[in-house]
Amino acid sequence: MIRVMLIDDEADALNLLEILLKQVGNVEIAGTYLNPIQAIDALNQTMVDAVFLDIQMPGMKGTEAARHIRNISPELPIIFTTAYAEYALEAFEIDSTDYLLKPFTAGRLENTVARITKNLYKQAEPTQPNKTPVPAVYSLGGFHIVSPLETGTEVVWKTKKERELCAFLIHHEGRRVNAGIIIEALWPGYDLDKAKSYLYTCLSYLRRSLTAQEIPIHIRKGNQGFFAELNGITSDVAPFEKLLNQILDEENLPEKHYNQMNEIYTGDYMDGCNFDWAFARQLEIKSLYVRVLRKWSRYYRSQEKLSLAADSLQRLLTLSPDSETDGRALIRLHLELGNRSEAYRVCLHLEQAVRIQLGTELEEETMLLVRQMKERQSAQPNET
Repeated sequence: MIRVMLIDDEADALNLLEILLKQVGNVEIAGTYLNPIQAIDALNQTMVDAVFLDIQMPGMKGTEAARHIRNISPELPIIFTTAYAEYALEAFEIDSTDYLLKPFTAGRLENTVARITKNLYKQAEPTQPNKTPVPAVYSLGGFHIVSPLETGTEVVWKTKKERELCAFLIHHEGRRVNAGIIIEALWPGYDLDKAKSYLYTCLSYLRRSLTAQEIPIHIRKGNQGFFAELNGITSDVAPFEKLLNQILDEENLPEKHYNQMNEIYTGDYMDGCNFDWAFARQLEIKSLYVRVLRKWSRYYRSQEKLSLAADSLQRLLTLSPDSETDGRALIRLHLELGNRSEAYRVCLHLEQAVRIQLGTELEEETMLLVRQMKERQSAQPNET
């Protein structure tokens, strides 16, 4: 059973809320107040588990009353009940537990009560000395966050834009981003007032999703902008770039680094997300990985480790299928290894990538090599 206080300047609204809460069940009404100042005074003497608070009230707005409540009880859940959507951002800044738009249903209220109850049970649980490791953010091969609630599960997003907003803030690596820049990136060409409303709604959704799924990422506001505090959550991008730059600086290459970087790389940065704002970063990371793979191919070639040299070149062509320089190097390497069928396969893929995807002709050196390979293949049709 949870004890709640209700504050609203309209008696009918208070009565309706009390009726709906009784329908939900497991709720005790500790007090109902038409005057927020009287309610704040009562909080100093009354123990409650949550406060339901209207925003538009004469004398003292609900958001101002909420700040007074925060001074009395910093962790007390505050649920705003209002007919106005435009206060969502201010409610978000106050760290409200929920924002109910009137008229709301008993079903919607039931979700709110369940959230309050869940948080109370968490606070009552003893601390675990060996807690599950913090979740991880993955931006290579897409964008997703692994939740600690169940091994291997990903955060579930209410909307695509909520997910994109989270990715955008994490993309900026803790730096504050002006609200106007966020709107331009996520809602380009939209009416400004509508875009602001979408932004504030997404911020509210995002905060609730992260909290509900126990992701310790905090979305903060500061100086007309927002930023994401990762609070120690690991990300695949930072260690990947660090490792790549380390390899570029090394003269003697530890071969374990080759396996490490290829294990981390699961695809392009924000691959398949269709985030226009991520494209430049995607090219930057991809270019760095290509440079490192070329270094590895030269290194393995110098060490006479031809199979590994071929592996690094094949990874290169997967990233840049129209790279004729790398394609020619791989074809010659396969021929040196006696893998004529593999060399021929690379020829066909390279020809297709350049002629079909780019719509241009192969370089003369590549055309000669492709012609030679086709002639060899025709001469030995049964070769495997």
